[in-house]
Amino acid sequence: MAALLASAPSLAAAAVPTSAQLQALEAALNGTGELSAVLESGPGLDLTLVELRRRSLKQQFPDARWQLTTGKPLRDGRSTVQLQLSGSRQEGPTRYRLEAQQQLVLGSSGGRINAQAVIREQSLLRSGEAELPVSLLIPDAVLTGQRYDVDVLFDEPLEGAVAAGGLVALTGQQVNALESPELQLGALGGGGLFKSVQAPFTPGAQTWAILLVHPKGIVSATKRVLVVADKAQLSP
Repeated sequence: MAALLASAPSLAAAAVPTSAQLQALEAALNGTGELSAVLESGPGLDLTLVELRRRSLKQQFPDARWQLTTGKPLRDGRSTVQLQLSGSRQEGPTRYRLEAQQQLVLGSSGGRINAQAVIREQSLLRSGEAELPVSLLIPDAVLTGQRYDVDVLFDEPLEGAVAAGGLVALTGQQVNALESPELQLGALGGGGLFKSVQAPFTPGAQTWAILLVHPKGIVSATKRVLVVADKAQLSP
């Protein structure tokens, strides 16, 4: 399950949004005010897509809440915004809980926010009563063509429990539409999922969907990995 705003590989120089603009955006995301009064389409930012994704998330998680806070500046001095999304839903006896985060660079025309770049993004969806703790050991950025590890660990010992898992790379269309992909599951050994994968040979982004099935519940995760051609971009 991806967070709300769409991904963008780069962002041209733009004014930093004011605190008032960020507060207005948070309020609009949470249903107070119109998004069109705060946002307009521009580099990396599609207002129509934002509105569709917000509506879809509210349908899936009626109590979804967005929170915007000031994030750590990047090495090049650009200011960032941390977006947190949480929500839940009940399906019969099962309760699902969503937690998602994005680190964003936002740009403003002065009147409205009109540009965006996503620096980091991941989400976790859990089911069952147990709050199964897991760690996503997946890099935020890799070089084009690089082989890297996608590891997802149960933080607590399995203690004889049988777990299964699988992962798949999402297409851009699936990411934008918040589609749930079909995953083939296999038995897990060593307390988690361990895969070696390869980055595309062109810069952009690669988003992974992961599913872990445990006797105490299910954990679904997504993680966006930035694919860059320059080593200097590995640690923004």
